[in-house]
Parts: sequence; structure tokens; C-alpha cells
Amino acid sequence: MSHQQPAHDSGTTPRRVGVLHRTGAWCARHFVIVIVLWVAALAAFQGLQHAFGGDYSDNFAIPGTQSQDGLDVLKAHDPAAGGYGSQVVVHDADKPLSGLSSQMSSTVASLQKLPDVLSVQNPLTAQSSAVGPVSGDGKTAYITIRFSVQPSTLGSGYLHGVDSAVQPLRAAGAEVEYGGSLGELARPAANDRISEAIGFGVAVLVLLIGFGSLLAALLPLITALICVVCGLGLLGLLAAATTFATVSPTLATMIGLGVGIDYALFLVTRHRQNLMDGEDPVAAAGTATATSGRAVLLSGCTVIIALCGLWVSGIGFIGKLGVAAAVTVVTAVLGALTLVPAMLGLIGRHIDRIHVRKPIAEVEADAEPAPATGPRTGSGAGSASGGGATGPAPAGESKGADAGGDRPGAGSAGDRAGAGSAGGAPGPAPGRGAGQGPDARPVPGRVRTTTHGTWHRYAQRVERRPWWFLAGGVVVLAVLAFPVFFIQLGHIGDGADPKSFTDRRAYDLMSSAFGPGSNGPLTLVVDQSKVPQDDRSSLESKVQQSLTKVPNAAVITPLTPTQDGDVLTATAYSAAAPQDARTTSLANHLTDDVLPDAVSGTAARTYVTGTTAAQVDFLDIVASRLPLIIAVVVGLAFLVILAVFRGVLVAVKAALLNVLSIAASYGVVVAVFQWGWGGPALGVSGDVPIESYVPMMMFAIVFGLSMDYEIFLLTRIHEAWLATRDPRASVAHALEITARVITCAALIMVSVFAAFILSDNIVVKMLGLGLAVSVLIDATVVRLLLVPAVMTLLGRAAWWTPRWLDRILPHLDAEGSEDREPPAAPVRH
Repeated sequence: MSHQQPAHDSGTTPRRVGVLHRTGAWCARHFVIVIVLWVAALAAFQGLQHAFGGDYSDNFAIPGTQSQDGLDVLKAHDPAAGGYGSQVVVHDADKPLSGLSSQMSSTVASLQKLPDVLSVQNPLTAQSSAVGPVSGDGKTAYITIRFSVQPSTLGSGYLHGVDSAVQPLRAAGAEVEYGGSLGELARPAANDRISEAIGFGVAVLVLLIGFGSLLAALLPLITALICVVCGLGLLGLLAAATTFATVSPTLATMIGLGVGIDYALFLVTRHRQNLMDGEDPVAAAGTATATSGRAVLLSGCTVIIALCGLWVSGIGFIGKLGVAAAVTVVTAVLGALTLVPAMLGLIGRHIDRIHVRKPIAEVEADAEPAPATGPRTGSGAGSASGGGATGPAPAGESKGADAGGDRPGAGSAGDRAGAGSAGGAPGPAPGRGAGQGPDARPVPGRVRTTTHGTWHRYAQRVERRPWWFLAGGVVVLAVLAFPVFFIQLGHIGDGADPKSFTDRRAYDLMSSAFGPGSNGPLTLVVDQSKVPQDDRSSLESKVQQSLTKVPNAAVITPLTPTQDGDVLTATAYSAAAPQDARTTSLANHLTDDVLPDAVSGTAARTYVTGTTAAQVDFLDIVASRLPLIIAVVVGLAFLVILAVFRGVLVAVKAALLNVLSIAASYGVVVAVFQWGWGGPALGVSGDVPIESYVPMMMFAIVFGLSMDYEIFLLTRIHEAWLATRDPRASVAHALEITARVITCAALIMVSVFAAFILSDNIVVKMLGLGLAVSVLIDATVVRLLLVPAVMTLLGRAAWWTPRWLDRILPHLDAEGSEDREPPAAPVRH
């Protein structure tokens, strides 16, 4: 078993100054250079992005799936039928469309001439049925266009050609709407400015109320905005090289603003406390960067690890979403370590000059004085009488290890031993009270515990009844998580979009005229190229027979051979909407049972392809790999916590509590969107399934963000533990000095995420609500109830690590001890 003992100072040891301290101090001292470089980077990335940046589009096709294989078979045997289909829906409420024959022919001819178009079907000359292409009353029809590529990847400029082609129909008074992937291409570009403005406004209010200083409130917002804009420019350049999902820039903005404000806030708060403790601005910025900046670096790496863990899914679409979010996390970390110190250097001692209340940093203004705590040194160290425990200096004198004492020469008289006292024992240093002898000067792990405020008293209340608080927190999480047992993954169809979107209007016209299943046809493919010619007729009859009375199918068209006769095709229409569970069941039943059974005993191969089938395959793969993603992300985060804090049970506790909080946020998302509890108030039309990749994205993002607060809180608990060896006092101390900053940081992140619920994109609404709820749960139920209760119950055992494990684990320093006096060698028990 390995425990680290606090240092016992017998003399003055030269302090080492680490890379982070030097970086922060240099940026604060040369703030003009750093700020100019950041502004130049912002302008360069945005300029390059506008000149060479790519577009965003959704492509759910996954190589190697049966739907993609079926599409490849169609392309090989009938290229015109093997493309990506979309519909142009035409409707005239006053008269049949047969009177627009010439306009329809002109439109079809013009569409056929567009780039990447394989074929265009004229609905007025095609054979019609219950599912189109012309409705029974003749007032609604759809033109089927097949593209060689996904239409959503063609870029918004492509729509000019489509608009020009359908102009004759519109001029004749017909309504023309774009459905499917073409309709998705026509969706208005996402405008997140309102969400960003709301998030920023709430952030300013939270910071002003929490800390009282106007400049301290504005600085995190300004630096976070600069970092996010730089990150979005970089993401745009990456989009020119590879395809990112349409939700990528919004997701990157959401995550970048949240972590950017939080990271800057942690540094600014530590810096302001350092100034209040007497450091000069440059040294205070260096200290803040070496301590809180180190925790920011570690937390940012944890978030990035969680996001990169999405690549374990093996799905490029999801892995790239993680990359998109990670880009702005990287810029947020770089900004916190360089731009924030530079801004602090620019502001200097004036950071609290403009205030709305008495400025506060880490401790409450009305906190009651409390006895200093420090390492237990035994007799002979401390008071004039030669006994008692030692502790750090009172607030206003030299700070303890949480502020680092990082700058060379930090301290002054208060840091040095004073004149001797009776009995030859060293007396108190100037400015110190009795009982704070020479080893009361700052040492690694020494903590500021000179005030007992509201949060300290709350922590003591938890310590008295830990089981009650633990049970209460678990019950709350269990109730919130209950709906997750009924989660239905799927793809959110066009029917959930606002009615202002052309794809939604096309969806409604198709559903009204041909039934909901017409919006998600399934293309059935039977490859009989290896079947002898004499056996093909009987095979076709057998397959056709198997397609009668298929559950959940409204219509299945007769089989049709391709021109070379090697492939049979048919189209199945579900009795339900594409996003309905019955459509998913139909696709899986056709793929796994109906078609394979029909061709059993032959060399034929069968497939179900098309956009809806590809989405079902995507869903199945995501659902099967979600447990792997969870295991990998949790495992990596467990190892990070273990390496940093050297406590097996601490790492287990962090992983389990974060999983519970994420499950609770899943439950809220299911209740709101799938069950419809408040969905209409959020602008969601009806009940919708949970987008297949949202749980995976939420888990990676939320787990990473939750570990942020876990690391910041555990860092302070660990500091106090190394200094005092008192597990309960360590929890109370850490909760007191982190409560204000973490609570404000959490409220800001909740407001940033919640503001994106205003987006028209349902997936963005889901992510915004899920992330906001998760952060809120983590900052209240987990941090205020569960963490203090569990840490109290674990006691000293929380920091236990087997000696063999301690030897092989890398040493990651979250407290910035390399910038302070070196600690004493660990004492082995």
C-alpha cells in the first residue's frame, strides 16, 4: 500500500518552476504578442475557411453493410437504378396535374441534364399504383430522381439548377417541394447566433452574481469566443478534406463554448485569488496556469480521449463527430493556457476595479474564520510550547499549495521561519499566530483552510449522515434514469422538421396522398447472376410468393428484372413512417428472414437497400457497438483518474457515478422526445425516436465533461489529503473552495447547452437538452450529494493503491507540484 506523506520543512528548498508556470508568466508578461498572434490566427483560419472550406452533409452509408452491398449490385447491373433516390413532389390543390403535361416534361428534361443525375422518372407517363407516382385524385405526384452520389453532399449551390428546372411547374401554379436527401440539402443553414447570445447573456449574469467583477465575468466569454471561432475555421478546412455531418459545426460550437468558458473561469478565479493573496499579476498568472491550468490540461485531454473513443465504433460518421467536437476542445485548452494569461497580464491589478458587489474569488466574503489545518507534525513542531498541529498561513498571507507558491521567491517573511522562542523551538513567523511555526510555510499539498463558509458547513452535514445523502442521490438518479429502459433508437424523419422546411412539406404531401410509408421505400434486390437460367423462373415465383402478406408492409411491388436479367428488384412500402419501429422491424424481417428463406438452396443473394435500409443498418451497428464505446471510454477515464490520484476506489467511484448521471440524462431525453413529455413546447412535432447516434455522442461528451468537474474537485480533495491526512476535513475543504466556481461553471455550461434547444434541428435539440440535464445533474446530485457522501464513507481507503500498481502507473500531476517545493519521499506502509 502506498500513501504520500506531506512534506516536513526543515529548511528552505529551492522551488522549481515548470513549463506551465513559465508559459503562463511569459504570456502575461508579453500579452501584446500573444493577443496579436491569436487575433491573427482567428483571421487566418476564418479567411482560409471562407476561401477553401468544405460543406457539411449526412451520409449514413457504411461500407460492408448489406444495404451498401445491395446498392453496389444494382450499380453494376443497372446503373440508372443503383443511385441515391430523392423525390420532387408536385401538388396542385385546384386541378389534376394531367393538365401540366408539357411543364412536367420540360422539368424532367431539365433535371436529367443536371450533374450527377442518373435518371429521372416522369410521373405522368409512368405506371401508377396505390403508392404513386400519381395520387388517386391526380392532384399529387412525385418525380423520382436518382443521383450518382448522395444529394446532401452536392452543396447548396446545386439547388439553383434544381430550382431553375422546376420553374415551369411553379409558374403554372403548382406547389413543388423537395423530399428525401434533396430536401435535406435545401434546409436553411443552421443559425446558432440566438443560442450563442442567450448562452453568453446568462453566463454574464451568473459570473456577475457569483463573483461580482465585471472584467472577470467578461474575460472568460471573450477568450472562449475567440477560441471557438478559431476552432470552427479549422473545422471548415478539415471539411474540405473529408465529409463531416451537418450537425458538426453546431456540436463543435456547443462544446467549445461550454468548455472554453469553464476552463477560462477556473484560471481567472485562481488568478484573482492569487492577487488577493498578494502576488503580482505576472506571477499570479503563472501560478494559475501551473495549478488550475494543469487541471485544465488534464481535463481537456480526458474530454478529447472520450471523444476520440467514438472511433471504436468503426463508423466514420460518428468518429468524425467526435473529431469535430475535439477540435474546439483543443483550441479551448490552448486558449486557456496562453490567451487567458495574456488577457490577465493586460488587465493587471484592475480586474476587480469594475464590480457590482464585493469581488469574491474562491472563498465566501462572509465566511467565518476557522482553525488552520495542515499536516500533523507531532510534538516539537508548531507552537512555542513545542506541540500541536501546524497549518497554512491565514488568508491574506502566503497561500498554500492550492495556489502553488509557484513563483520563485514567493512568500516573503510570512513564508520563512521567524525568531526562536522559549525552549529553542522555532517561533512563529512574522504575521503568523501561535501554533503556526516554520513548517507552516507553503509546502506541496498545503491548503488554504482558513474560512468556514456555507459549503463547508454543508459538507460537515453530509459527513454526519453520509448514508442518507448517498441514498437520496441514488434514488433521484434512479427515478430520472427509469425511462431509459424503454429507449427506442431510430432515425428522425423529415416529418419532425418545422413546416417551414421544404422536406417537411414534401413529407406531408407524400403521406397524405400515398401513405406514410411512401417517404421511406425499401428496395429489394435479388442477385441471381450465379443461378442457372433454367432455375430463374421458379426462383422468381418463389420470391414473389414470399413477398405476399409480409407483416407491416403496406405494398410490395412485383419483382422486375434488370436489363441483363441477372438481378430482380422490387419496392416495399411500410404501413408506418420511416422512423417508426414498425418500419425498422419490416426492414430487418425482409433482410434476415423473408428474402433469405425464399432463396435458400440456391446460389442467389438477397439485399434490402435504399436510404431507409441504410439507416436501419446504421442503427443496428450503432446499437451493437454502444456497449463497446461505453467500456472503452469508461476504462480510459478510469486509468486517467487512477494515474493522477493514485486511488483505486476513487477511480471506480468517479466512473460509476458518471455512468449513473449519464443514464439519468438519457432518461430525461427519452421522456421528452420519445414519450412526448414537453416535446411540443420544444418545437418537436409528435413523438420521435432517439436518433441512433445521439446516445453514443452524449456518452462520450458528457462523460468527458463530467470528468472535468470530477478532476477539479478531486484535485482539491487530494491536495488537502496530502496535507492533513484527514479524509473528512479534506472533503469539506475541497467542497468549500470549489463550490462557487464549479457551480458557476456548471450553470454557464447548462445555459449554453440549453440555449441550443432553440435550434430547428431535432438532433441538436436532443443533444442540447441531454447535455444540459447531464451537467445539471452532475453539478447538483452527483457533486453535492453523492461525491461527498461516498468520499466520506471511503475515508482513507479512497486513496489506497497496491504498491505494484503504484510502481507501474505513470505519474500525472494535476496539482502542479512540480512548480512548488518538492514533496517528501512517500512513506510506505
